[in-house]
Amino acid sequence: MSSILFIIAQTPAGGSSPYSMLLMMGLMIVVFYFFMIRPQMKRQKEMTKFRSALQRGDKIVTTGGIYGKIDEIKDNIIILEVAQNVKLKVDKSVVLKDMSDAPIQK
Repeated sequence: MSSILFIIAQTPAGGSSPYSMLLMMGLMIVVFYFFMIRPQMKRQKEMTKFRSALQRGDKIVTTGGIYGKIDEIKDNIIILEVAQNVKLKVDKSVVLKDMSDAPIQK
C-alpha cells in the first residue's frame, strides 16, 4: 500500500497523471464497498433469514413499534395478536426483531 502512495507522490508537479486519478477513484469504490455496501447486504440477508424462520407463537415487534405474538402465518402476511381478542394483519416485511427473550411488562 505504501509503495502505491510512493508512486503517486513521485508524479511531476506540473501535470497530474491520469493513472493516479483512476487509482484514487478505484480506491474510493473499494472503500465504499467494504464499509457501506457489503455490511448492508449482510444485514439484509440476516433479516430475510430471520423473517423466513418465524413461527406461530413467536413474540415480535414491528417497525411501527407494535409488540405482539404471532397467531398465524400465511405467505407474506402475519396475523399478530397484540392483546386478548385483538388481532392485526401485518406484512411480513414489517417484522423487525424477535422479542421472545425480552421481559414481559404489564
